[in-house]
Amino acid sequence: MVETTPAELDAARKIFGDRLELAQRYVEHLATSGMERGLLGPREVPRLWSRHVLNCAVVAELIPANATVADVGSGAGLPGLCLAIARPDLSMTLIEPLERRVIWLNEVVTDLGLDNVRVIRGRAEQVVDEVNVDVATARAVSALGGLAGLTVPLLHGRGQVLAIKGRSAEEEVQKAAKAIRKLGGRDTAVLTVGADVLEEPTTVVRITVG
Repeated sequence: MVETTPAELDAARKIFGDRLELAQRYVEHLATSGMERGLLGPREVPRLWSRHVLNCAVVAELIPANATVADVGSGAGLPGLCLAIARPDLSMTLIEPLERRVIWLNEVVTDLGLDNVRVIRGRAEQVVDEVNVDVATARAVSALGGLAGLTVPLLHGRGQVLAIKGRSAEEEVQKAAKAIRKLGGRDTAVLTVGADVLEEPTTVVRITVG
């Protein structure tokens, strides 16, 4: 078992509720096969809960009920699988180009019995015709200007992009403003989520389209 601090466990209980055990099993997958297959480095294991899983899962509070969601460049399922576990009402599509990651994601989805998740192998720009969602999410994919070009088209004219970002979020928004407007983004905001449950809240850039 990956050890958790009392604060992490308390936050995980609040975020995942009766699905905490599923979240714990997902973290075990990350710490074992996820690390063995190079989806994350060994140094990340002690901070899987705080830096990765909880950091991603709090974004769920920005997503409307029963929304369709696409996670672009899903990698190890961050944030896509965290959101799918926290919010069983969401219909989640994980988009990932690398085959070994797709295989791992499918294994985890099957093991956890997540019937609200499908995994598509491909780049976001290749799957625009088969993915039409209310919300597109991404974490650590690219700078906001390039990321907008990958995520906004998946909304097909209406919805929101939620990009998990770091301290440079405001700067990225300024640099990408023109590109976002060109794509149809009508409002871009830097939000902080999870302040009530996390020691370090999550910074999210929200692009509203339509």
